[in-house]
Amino acid sequence: MIERLRILIESSRFQNAIMAVIVINAIVIGMETSPLLTERFGVFLSAIDAIAIGIFVVEILLKLFVYRTRFFKNGWNIFDFVIVAVALLPTGGSLSVLRALRILRALRLISAMPKMRKVVQGLFAAIPSMGTVIILLGLVFYIAAVMATKLFGGAFPEWFGSIGSSLYSLFQIMTLESWSMGIVRPIMEVYPWAWAFFVPFVLVTSFVVLNLFIAIIVNAMHEEADEEQAAQRDEILAEIQALRQEMRAMATSRSSSQ
Repeated sequence: MIERLRILIESSRFQNAIMAVIVINAIVIGMETSPLLTERFGVFLSAIDAIAIGIFVVEILLKLFVYRTRFFKNGWNIFDFVIVAVALLPTGGSLSVLRALRILRALRLISAMPKMRKVVQGLFAAIPSMGTVIILLGLVFYIAAVMATKLFGGAFPEWFGSIGSSLYSLFQIMTLESWSMGIVRPIMEVYPWAWAFFVPFVLVTSFVVLNLFIAIIVNAMHEEADEEQAAQRDEILAEIQALRQEMRAMATSRSSSQ
């Protein structure tokens, strides 16, 4: 029985059905944000939401029954368990704010779709390498904030009157959000040479450092894919070796019987 259940929950049809329920549930939760739709179809939407929660709970219970303690050795299973547990929390009274957390169920698509899992695993694998880049970016920001406060704080205290305001303004400039017309050009009316400070800052932070983040993430994703392919090759080789040993054992048994 356990083996049949394991085959069922690991089948592509079962996984596709769960993904369909996740998508439908996410759409229903989004529809509930509309007062008009809630007024007209509130009971229907609540029923669909309750059915979806029931399906998720049954799925988790089936996996716990099949995998037992091995269930918690898989990070994605723990992720699904937490998401479903949050959905079961009471949302009435002072805890009504938890209703907003129901949309977190849509995150289960990450664990349900293998390709999404690879992307997330690549992101997590890139975190240690990203630490060095974050330190570098922080150092660049701190130096630029101190310089900007000294250079432009007197004339533009709203943007560069303190280290904190300078850091925020420089972050806005790094994101290229109205940095030229909104900040730099007004400053250049007072300090015509200000472009010599801001243009290199934009080049370093927006085009160099941020591209380093992208390169690290892409490299980590490639490494994750290579490791997965290597594990698959090892499994195939192990199966081939096991078959060879069985064939040799059969051949020796036949020869001995003759």
